[in-house]
Amino acid sequence: MRLNARWFAALTMAASISSAHPARAADKPLTPQQQRMVDCNKQASGKTGDDRKSFMSSCLKGEMAATAAKPSTPQERMKTCNADATSKGLKGADRKSFLSTCLKSDATGAAAH
Repeated sequence: MRLNARWFAALTMAASISSAHPARAADKPLTPQQQRMVDCNKQASGKTGDDRKSFMSSCLKGEMAATAAKPSTPQERMKTCNADATSKGLKGADRKSFLSTCLKSDATGAAAH
């Protein structure tokens, strides 16, 4: 009888720990490296096999800005420049300056990075 009570207590404690853990993980902000992985993963949707592997490798190294086609609409440019700034971990004045340069460079077709 004592064994069953201990077993039940252990299972209850394990369940409470595992259910609390995801909440803590969701509260933590992503590191720049994790954010880059999220951004690259979104951009790689629809790619499979070796094409996806190659794309992810280049994207995670930060090489995608030079090899990717330039976005055509202002919204696409802003989205791309924002993703680049986030992946570089830029904040405040540095981020604002980067976005300004990136948006101007992308609009004229010059390399932003």
